[in-house]
Amino acid sequence: MNDQHDNTSRRIRGGPVFVSAEDAVAMVRPGDTVAIGGSGGGLVEPDLLIRTLGEIYGQTGAPSGLTLVHTTGIGDREGGGMDHLALPGLARRIIAGNWGMAPRMSQMVIDNEFEAYNFPQGVMSQLFREIAGGRPGLLTHVGLGTFCDPRLEGGRLNDVTTEELVQVLELNGREWLFYPSLNLDVAFIRGTTADEWGNISLEQEGARLEMLSIAQATRNSGGLVIAQVKQVAQGGSLDPRQVVVPGICVDVVVVHKDQRQLVTHDYNPAFAGSIKGALSHLEEFPLDQRKVVARRAVSEIRDGDVVNLGVGIADGVASVAAEEEWSSLFTLTIEQGLVGGVPARGVIFGVATNPIAVLDQPYQFDFYDGGGLDITFLGFAQIDRLGNVNVSKFNRRVVGTGGFVNISQNASTVVFCGTFTAGGLSAVPANGALTIEQEGLNRKIVDVVEQVTFSAEQARLRGQRVLYVTERAVFELGDRGLVLIEVAPGVDLNHDVLDLLPAGVDVADDLRIMDPRLFDPTALGDEWRASIVAGTRELARHADEEISA
Repeated sequence: MNDQHDNTSRRIRGGPVFVSAEDAVAMVRPGDTVAIGGSGGGLVEPDLLIRTLGEIYGQTGAPSGLTLVHTTGIGDREGGGMDHLALPGLARRIIAGNWGMAPRMSQMVIDNEFEAYNFPQGVMSQLFREIAGGRPGLLTHVGLGTFCDPRLEGGRLNDVTTEELVQVLELNGREWLFYPSLNLDVAFIRGTTADEWGNISLEQEGARLEMLSIAQATRNSGGLVIAQVKQVAQGGSLDPRQVVVPGICVDVVVVHKDQRQLVTHDYNPAFAGSIKGALSHLEEFPLDQRKVVARRAVSEIRDGDVVNLGVGIADGVASVAAEEEWSSLFTLTIEQGLVGGVPARGVIFGVATNPIAVLDQPYQFDFYDGGGLDITFLGFAQIDRLGNVNVSKFNRRVVGTGGFVNISQNASTVVFCGTFTAGGLSAVPANGALTIEQEGLNRKIVDVVEQVTFSAEQARLRGQRVLYVTERAVFELGDRGLVLIEVAPGVDLNHDVLDLLPAGVDVADDLRIMDPRLFDPTALGDEWRASIVAGTRELARHADEEISA
């Protein structure tokens, strides 16, 4: 993706050096390609290094013209993370898996301040592993038929981004996308503890992400690996089973004694697996329009399923499962590498209370890409009449795909979750029915999506089952596109649903009423769940109720 150049002199021989953040950042040269680890909400984010790079550039105008590479969104949506680097001239090009956590940086994309690419989060995490192994790039099916496909947009996000980085290749009679490797000059990674030999452990972190792959990739590119940690231990004293990045891959260590586990927590041991947190003390999820969506969605899970949850409204599925005490009946996973437990909601999505396993993120995506998921729950910004979904670029906002493309392309069943409209919607569930008190200003089900993050055509070819769940209506993917299959009790079918849909959306002959219990504050209960598992529950309590057209 960029010109190869000799980095031999960048490596520090004879063991790592321990320096200040200012001295470490001074080692970054103009024009360097810098890989940055971390995830949203401060998760394993080398925050001091990022902030210091922005401060030094703001004071001196150097280093400029950087290529920045990061796997997922880094920030807190309030000026942290990558927004520290949202300065004119600092970046020449940014290749990222997600942009939504750094709104200032996202706006610079819209304003054509630099070249900008968005590739799937799984592709980005796996690409670091390919670079580490000296391979030419990543060959994968992920992204076919989406905006990452060069026959659509090739992952390019604005007018100044013209170079085509993704290729379509045919191998054994099948199409693949090829994402080429790139040379890495510097890496910013993070851990909890470094020993004097540079070995890095992550015992207080909520995930491992791809810290090892980034370090190996940069080291084998001849680049400089800079690690931020909270504390230093005697050389060789760390439990070798806890070392995630060995000292042979680390050149520079920066100690940040005030390092927080997340932007919301100094340290929560239940996120790090040090204790088992009491699920009874998790934040309450009140009954509202979002919870109705999560309740309807959770009814699609079968006992023993391996489940993925996406960020946004879909993460409420975990909260419903926890409060109903169903979490042990299936296994929840999230893309950052966590298996089991109860994933957190909101800005710190990416950690979980009581995980049973913490994997490196590339291996989680290997499992996802190979078809390991029984079902996934993902959000949406736009759905079109054909069933395509957009979460990545809309209304002059660049959010990015994150793991959405990997996950939505490869799960057996895909459930998209969101409100029917946006921008001021107030839909109140009570007494077994839904009342639309105020309609949202923005329609989310449109004639044509602004960007294809999920291809309905590709889903049909793969034989996936696809549902679209809102607070007032449920759709499925049919042969021609969207098919309305359920409506909420209490809504006006014409005024509240059909009049707000684009032409071409079909209505099922057996259109049903959503279960009234979804709209009542009473717990759903084990009997309700058992009827789902047995496959005997009727989706409408009153089967003889007529739907007024």
